[in-house]
Parts: sequence; structure tokens; C-alpha cells
Amino acid sequence: MRTDGWPTRAAVFGATGGIGAAVCRVLADGGVKVQAGSRSGEAPKHHLIEPFRFDLTDEASIAAAAASMADSPPDFILVATGTLTLEDGTGPERSLKALDPAAMARSMAVNTIGPAMIARHMLPLMPRDRRWVFAVLSAKVGSISDNGLGGWHSYRASKAALNMLVRNFALEMARTHPQGAVVALHPGTVDTPLSQPFQANVAPGKLFTRRDAAVGLVRVAGEVTSADSGKLLSWDGSEIAP
Repeated sequence: MRTDGWPTRAAVFGATGGIGAAVCRVLADGGVKVQAGSRSGEAPKHHLIEPFRFDLTDEASIAAAAASMADSPPDFILVATGTLTLEDGTGPERSLKALDPAAMARSMAVNTIGPAMIARHMLPLMPRDRRWVFAVLSAKVGSISDNGLGGWHSYRASKAALNMLVRNFALEMARTHPQGAVVALHPGTVDTPLSQPFQANVAPGKLFTRRDAAVGLVRVAGEVTSADSGKLLSWDGSEIAP
């Protein structure tokens, strides 16, 4: 899917996740060359998809990936990484009593610090003379003003911090790369392993397939302008208040 021939080249960090893999396929099916990154080095099979390796918690690997793209940088970057339930099965906290410093640190490392390091190394590659979009997958539950339930402390906090960094990066990049945008994207609730333990509480019609979510995200990214930089945008293009 393209908007006026954009993007010409894309990079997806997190290309083996449910949403990341679907976005890679949607872009490639639309004729976009995609550099698809994962820790394993695997990626969806398509003649326009080129895999690369990176580790979200290893900045050197992120720097190496960015260096490999420096000669022909993408004009659309999606950071499709994130975690709600940790590798050891630790789920989102429902109360203060469940808070654990190690689990909180892991959530911040994956949901906030890793994407920030990708931004650190990829944003300087963005063109100064034409449109570009740097997007990160975030979540509506990272909105402080929208929080009426509480709980999920580490996940909410890590996504709220990510949304703040997006705003910071947008302001900084506007000074030197004014034709681009840095945005956070909320994909809605998507049928992936991340959401599976909580799908029973999803309203009818609000659980999206991976393909539908990817189409929506690519469409929203295609409609983003520099005026949207710094915003948290939902899958339907509406803005979510911070």
C-alpha cells in the first residue's frame, strides 16, 4: 500500500512479531522494499523483504543495523517491538503488591529503552529534503488522561514514557528535518500472542486480525504529515490524548 509513491523503502524492527510480520507483508505486497529486522535474523518470505539481525537490548547491534542502511536509508521506519507478558510468564501487575523491580526494569528495557536506541541511531539517517516517518508501536493504555482503571503498572508506565520520548524526538527533529514526523501508533487489540491472555475482555468487533491491523497502520503512516509529529495516533487515524 502506497500513498503517492511513498514509502520508497521501509525498515521494520521486530519483523517476526505478529504485527511486524504483517506490516512487512503489506508493504512488500505494495511494491515497497523492506528491510526486516529480528533477533533471529528471520523475516517473512518475499522477494522485496531483506532480513537483518538486531537485538533490542544490545545497542551495538542496533548501531550496526543502522550503519548497514546509511547509504540507502528508509523513509518509513516502524519499531514493532514490545512486551506485555515477560519471557518468564510474568504478566501485567494488577496491584501495588505485585510490583517487582526486575520485572519493571525488563518492561522499560523492551518497551522504552530499546525503541529509544533505535531512534538514536536511525533518526539521523532521515532525509532533510523530503518526507519521512519514524513510527513506534505504542498503546492507548500509555495515555495518562485516558487511564480510568489503573493496574498494569509497568506496561502503562513504559508506554507513557515511550510516548513522551516520541514527543521529545519530534521536537528535536523538527529543527533539522522539518518534512518528517515521529509518531506513536496504537494498533488496537490485535489477535497476537501478546493479547491472547486478555482477549476474553475485548468487545465484539474490536479484535483485529494481524493483516487488518497492518493495513490500518500502513494507511495511517501514509497519511501522517509533519503537523502530526509527536502525536499518539490510533489505528483509525484519530489522536489519543497524552
